[in-house]
Amino acid sequence: MMLLKILYEDNHLIAVWKNAGVLAQGDRSGETSLMDDVKNYIKEKYKKPGNVFLGLLHRLDRPVAGITLFAKTSKGASRLSEQFREQAVKKTYYAVIEGRLPKESGALVNMIEKRETMSGGRKAKITKNSGDRAELAYETVRRGQRYSLIKIRLKTGKFHQIRAQFAAAGCPVAGDIKYGGHPSPFLTNGTIALAACEFSFTTATENKTIALKVPYPKEWNAPTRE
Repeated sequence: MMLLKILYEDNHLIAVWKNAGVLAQGDRSGETSLMDDVKNYIKEKYKKPGNVFLGLLHRLDRPVAGITLFAKTSKGASRLSEQFREQAVKKTYYAVIEGRLPKESGALVNMIEKRETMSGGRKAKITKNSGDRAELAYETVRRGQRYSLIKIRLKTGKFHQIRAQFAAAGCPVAGDIKYGGHPSPFLTNGTIALAACEFSFTTATENKTIALKVPYPKEWNAPTRE
């Protein structure tokens, strides 16, 4: 069991930090996931017999780090799922991208589709007019010679949206080989320079706004200053 970094917990919800390279939820590999560790934490802390209910409310890709929100009860799952559907949950990401965007701040708007790859995986494809609308706003925090540090606010939450949209703009996320990026010396184990660092939502029962914030990895500073 990995050491959990718990950012928030109440009777219905729990938010934890996911390190890049860790599975959010179990898959066919059988590797231990963040969800497994959170279940074990709840089971031990509250002395729960049998299976522990835990719902993953949103998914972060394996190579991505960030705040991950789980529901501990069916009521928590229902209330927060509704907030996600209504886009009431506010998410802010930081990323290191290759190169520089023409404008230091602005918006990226594309049509996007989720497609199967030849290897049996899935990938987001930017299209001309088919699929779903994907929108994000960005601002440049710092520009280096080879990389830029970007702050991103999602307006929609589509599959691989950030990765696909910045790649289509000619500035893939650093380390994101799947979308045309290149290996970067400040990244390890197939991770990419993308992290969900700020998260705002309303609690399931008290109508209280919770705003969580975690700094982006400090290893990203050096390459974006050079």
